[in-house]
Formats: sequence, C-alpha cells, structure tokens
Amino acid sequence: MADFLEISRGHAPVIIAFPHTGTDIPFDIEDRLVSGWMGRKDADWWIHQLYDFAAGMNVTTVRTTLSRTVIDVNRDPSGASLYPGQATTELCPTVSFDGEALYRSGQAPDEAEITQRRLTWFDPYHQAIEAEIERLKALHPRVVLYDAHSIRSHISRLFEGELPQFNIGTNGGQTCDPALSLAIAQLCGRSGFSHVVNGRFKGGWTTRHYGRPMRGVHAIQMELACRGYMDEPSEVTPDNWPTPYDSERAQGLRDVLMPLIDAAIHFARV
Repeated sequence: MADFLEISRGHAPVIIAFPHTGTDIPFDIEDRLVSGWMGRKDADWWIHQLYDFAAGMNVTTVRTTLSRTVIDVNRDPSGASLYPGQATTELCPTVSFDGEALYRSGQAPDEAEITQRRLTWFDPYHQAIEAEIERLKALHPRVVLYDAHSIRSHISRLFEGELPQFNIGTNGGQTCDPALSLAIAQLCGRSGFSHVVNGRFKGGWTTRHYGRPMRGVHAIQMELACRGYMDEPSEVTPDNWPTPYDSERAQGLRDVLMPLIDAAIHFARV
C-alpha cells in the first residue's frame, strides 16, 4: 500500500472516502509555497476523526494523508471545471478558497509536474477506491460510496451567506438511487440542523465518476459546515486556524451521521 494511503477494510456495503483530510506536503513542494499554513488552510479538518465510528460499523474507509494543495483527488483529472461559471480550485490548486496565491511567484506547478503528481498520487488513490468497490460488489448486490467533506461556513468567493450544516450532493440525482438520497435527507431534516440537497455542492469528481446506480454503485457526497464540530473564527489566520476538534459539540453531528451511515448500509443490503 502507498504510504500516503490509509485503508481500513470492512465487509458492510459502504465505503467512506476522505479525500481532503490530509496535511502532508512533500518538502520540495512546501518550500515553494507562500507558507506551510496556507498550503494546509483549506483541509477538511478533523473529518476522519468525526467519522471514527465507521470501523465499529464494519465500514471501509479510504483516506489520503496528503494535503489537497499537493493534488486534489476530488477534481476532474482532465482539468475540466466541475462547476462551470463558479469559483473553484484546480487539480493542483494554485489559489486558496479565498483566492489567495498558494505559491511564491513563478513557483506554481507546470503541466509536466501536474501530470507527474497525478500519476504518483491521484491514480493510486482512485485505484484503491476501485479495488474496494470491486471487493464489496463481490459480497453485496449494491455498494454505497460516501464521500466525506467539510468546509468553513462562510467563504464569500465560493458561496453567499452561511452554508447549511448538511450539504448532500448527488449531481442532480444522477449518482445514486433516489431512495438513498431521500433516506439521508430525511434523517438530516429530522435532526434540527439545516440541510440542502444538490445546493452549492452537488458532488465532486469522486461522486460523479463512481456513481453508476444501474451498475449497483451508488455515490453520494456529504459536505458538512465545520461549525458543527469546531469553532470558526470570523477571519482565519495562522494564529487561530485550525481550531481544535470539539468532541462535545461534534456529538450532535455524530448522532445524525451514525444512523445516516446505517441507512446507507440498509439500503445497499435490501
């Protein structure tokens, strides 16, 4: 197994993918960044900790320890935008969510380096996901790929106002059976937290690439506003971000997420 991949195998028909929780940046890349903090600023902080109940549910998890600044494994490898006309970041991001430059002048990766990063890190991550899907398809009639994310609640460059707590993405209903997205939306709706289906975040490349309901693979993205499990300063700086994981606050989300993952397991087994 590649040293930047963490895979925990279960036998339930659900895979939770963590594409953006990593913070590792190879020295030769970090040395070219404006700062190491800037290169890690937009991580999906603590998300794999929030879902650490998955192993007890016999659920498979696939995580990369690399920072999304090295390569974003949830972007179209062709470079095509997943959200045409809206601000987003690239396969190898050169700006932060807030539009700040990540690299010092003249130090951003060129096409040859981007290709090499894809071969070195992007492809093995997705080969791992594909292998787990095939392993579980041999055991179950259906498999659910659940792509787990989080983001700050207010990022004016990406969306207006405050993001709902639960953001469910199925690319407009194309990546999973409506029964699955409905079950998840109903659990979110009963939670007392705000939620939306196919709002600003409709599912990244992972959800869109693997979601093939007619072939028994149902993919769904969950983008959480990270205020549900950590403090969010009004303006993040190297002195105040990231804030620590707040286990007491996080329990409210976990009380929703555990039944939600259980619903995905039940859906795939029926």
